[in-house]
Amino acid sequence: IAHIDCMYVVGIMGENFTFPIQIDQKIVEPVWKKNKDIVAEWEEQNKPTYFDPLRNRSVLMENGSLTIFNLEKDDAGTYMLQYWDSVKDHYLDFQLDVLDSFPEPNINCSTSDDELVLNCTAHFQGSLSYAWKLSNKPHSYQNQELSIPLKHVGATTKATCIIKFSQTERSSEISLIQCLP
Repeated sequence: IAHIDCMYVVGIMGENFTFPIQIDQKIVEPVWKKNKDIVAEWEEQNKPTYFDPLRNRSVLMENGSLTIFNLEKDDAGTYMLQYWDSVKDHYLDFQLDVLDSFPEPNINCSTSDDELVLNCTAHFQGSLSYAWKLSNKPHSYQNQELSIPLKHVGATTKATCIIKFSQTERSSEISLIQCLP
């Protein structure tokens, strides 16, 4: 059996985790195994069947996609999707790691010359993506640090830092007026 490379995926405790699958053709009878045991399968003409440990906490879609609800540490392991595309069998391997959830980010602010500098930090073992949103601006900024000219800081301007990893987001908000000296 030709197995493609194992894809390493990471989820966060408590989130709803969907394995990243891109299958273009119509598929038949997807079967998911975890560490060699079947955890979900869809036999033709039937509804999907689920087995422990994913019974009552997962959903298998017709395109082969599997979502695990309320991810737990014990869900970590090697998963394999096997499916038939009416010509041959295919296998997709995933190594799932489950990390502890992460706290809301901390926002620090300081002023220099004519700018307000905001910094967003979070303690986490994975690489987070950071974004800033200002209450008086429609778009967001994809950065861990944000500099704002003081003349753009209004009495009611708020800044929100949003951190994201896998399918989980956390955010913190600060009123910019409290940053001013």
